[in-house]
Amino acid sequence: MVPFKKLSGVAAPLNMINVDTDMIIPKQFLKTIKRTGLGSALFHEMRTRPDGSENPDFVLNRPAYKKTQILVTGANFGCGSSREHAPWALLDFGIKCVIAPSFADIFYNNCFKNGILPITLPQSEIDKLMDNAERGSNAIISVDLEAQEIRGPDGGCIKFEIDPFRKQCLLNGWDDIGLTLRNENKISNFEAKRKREMPWA
Repeated sequence: MVPFKKLSGVAAPLNMINVDTDMIIPKQFLKTIKRTGLGSALFHEMRTRPDGSENPDFVLNRPAYKKTQILVTGANFGCGSSREHAPWALLDFGIKCVIAPSFADIFYNNCFKNGILPITLPQSEIDKLMDNAERGSNAIISVDLEAQEIRGPDGGCIKFEIDPFRKQCLLNGWDDIGLTLRNENKISNFEAKRKREMPWA
């Protein structure tokens, strides 16, 4: 997993509440177990018209937001079915940070496991960031995980809270496998000892 330390860029405003995982990545794209290639299907039903052409009105299709890495959105983001493909699709598109008033628990946990930083803020702070994001390419937002700060284009600073363990995992790029491999020597020593003491096992 790629470490997350600092991120700076244009944030995309998705001013919607209750965005569920089927909206993030529709069910017809869940046939793969690969984490790559899902970015093109992100928000498919909103990004494309019935004829398959691009919907120019959808925020991620607008020129200023096509390469966004930060998404500012509404409450209860990631609700619905517990599909890990949702954070996979966001990350494959390039989104590494989602800022919202609240998240569905399973989606929130899956973000950390896949290198995405989900930030929870009061609605009043979300409103400020949403207003900044609406400015498009003129509004750069910076996210500093180590300092736990978000800085807006006008120099304002918003502090955010995050679980210390999850923070360390993101800063160091540790997913579940990475955490296990930190104990690789202990695991190898245990296996060698067990083989000596129980060769029949």
